[in-house]
Amino acid sequence: MENTKRCIASEKLCDTGFSYTLSLISGKYKMTILYTLMEFTVVRYNELQRYIKGISYKTLSLSLKELESDGLIIRKEYPQIPPKVEYSLSERGKSLMPILDGMCEWGDKNRI
Repeated sequence: MENTKRCIASEKLCDTGFSYTLSLISGKYKMTILYTLMEFTVVRYNELQRYIKGISYKTLSLSLKELESDGLIIRKEYPQIPPKVEYSLSERGKSLMPILDGMCEWGDKNRI
């Protein structure tokens, strides 16, 4: 049986599932937004902005657009005045929740 040893010189981090996952959730607030939607299910824009202290209008808008574009959240707009928009996790976004749960558990156990 051939013993094949992986060599770092012939591999690239960008080709890994780890790198792909990070590309979807990286950014200062994306994981916080996903966590918020996991905890509260359906959230409106202003509620997100109040809950996530310190996030600017522009940063929240951009993060939400990217998460929606990547298929992790759903944006539902209601045809009314004033406009009403709600955000929730998509099925794809919900599939990330075990990872976020694990991070929460780790943080609870290792908080100093």
